[in-house]
Amino acid sequence: MNLLFTGASGFLGSNLYSLLKDKYQIRTVGLTPRDNYTINLVSDVPKLNIKYDVVLHAAGKAHSIPKTEEEKQLFFDVNLQGTKNLCTALENSGIPKAFIFISTVAVYGCDSGENITSSFIWDEEHPLNGTTPYALSKIKAEKYLERWCAMHNVALSILRPSLIAGPNPPGNLGAMIRGIRNGKYLSIAGGKARKSVLMVQDIANLLPMLIEKGGIYNVCDSYQPSFRELEMVICKQLNKKRPISIPYWLAKSMAVVGDCLGEKAPINSLKLRKITSSLTFSNEKATRELGWKPMNVLENFQIE
Repeated sequence: MNLLFTGASGFLGSNLYSLLKDKYQIRTVGLTPRDNYTINLVSDVPKLNIKYDVVLHAAGKAHSIPKTEEEKQLFFDVNLQGTKNLCTALENSGIPKAFIFISTVAVYGCDSGENITSSFIWDEEHPLNGTTPYALSKIKAEKYLERWCAMHNVALSILRPSLIAGPNPPGNLGAMIRGIRNGKYLSIAGGKARKSVLMVQDIANLLPMLIEKGGIYNVCDSYQPSFRELEMVICKQLNKKRPISIPYWLAKSMAVVGDCLGEKAPINSLKLRKITSSLTFSNEKATRELGWKPMNVLENFQIE
């Protein structure tokens, strides 16, 4: 089966590529010389030389907080316009059977809450209330793909992963690993907050099921680990002592100072809120409809 893969050079993509390369005939689209189609999807439409059976669209912009209008626009350029240019290329080369889009739970716009629910039967029906440029660009890309795939009779799968765990992860999980390794990490209020986490391998495991069925799915481990549990897994692999836990009031004081210091501060009010607020999602729809059994993060997470 021919698979067109965007974003294969990033954290998610590079991990997925190694898991998929023996199962599919893969061609990649990206900015590196290693890609089969070296092109910037933001500004250009690739000329694909064959018709592909499946598209895995993992290219996207994330893990940064925009400070200017130009930086905000870049999220829409990459996540929305890049998607549109990819679809134009597919119209020219041949419409695929299936299209799998990597979105995010950020589309819900939830900062805290456990097993986010709504009045509907599945959490995937929760209103898309995300307001950040990242969330809004993903929402717009989802809506565009829903229209495009319906028009061309393509089976669309939208995955909304939570925090993704795997070797050398970016974002907050990567910052936790670096802090523990360097002895500069402090646990806050006992690390009681829980987060939904997904093993990166599970996206590869889901691919055959998605090609057959399609649909929109939250994807995460069925067990929602606490920060303390994640800290202990990392400490064990790095052979480090358990981090010192400081009380919330002290962390709050440090965060206020961090707000004044700017980017160089190790913590600010936004980071503190994320660290001390639980945010978990249900994977019930994916496990029930797809027969998927997610990997246990605490048992399988290898930091390198």
